[in-house]
Amino acid sequence: MATPPRRPTNPMAAAEAAFKPIKKPAAPIREPATAPNVRELVSIRIDRAVLDHFQEDGPGWQDRINDALRQMVVGKSQG
Repeated sequence: MATPPRRPTNPMAAAEAAFKPIKKPAAPIREPATAPNVRELVSIRIDRAVLDHFQEDGPGWQDRINDALRQMVVGKSQG
């Protein structure tokens, strides 16, 4: 078998290929959770005063924040 040439046969095609923009892969489509009321781990920044307010009553403060946000979402969709 003959060895291929060291240089491309068409220098214009080689130059165009070298400077062709790279196609970025498409971001994966995020599917909604399959089970209802599944919680998702997220990281958010909130004011210290807000955090102190929800932590005043001890454990369960994340649930209280979630409940307050849910009430706001439900109230907004009904309004």
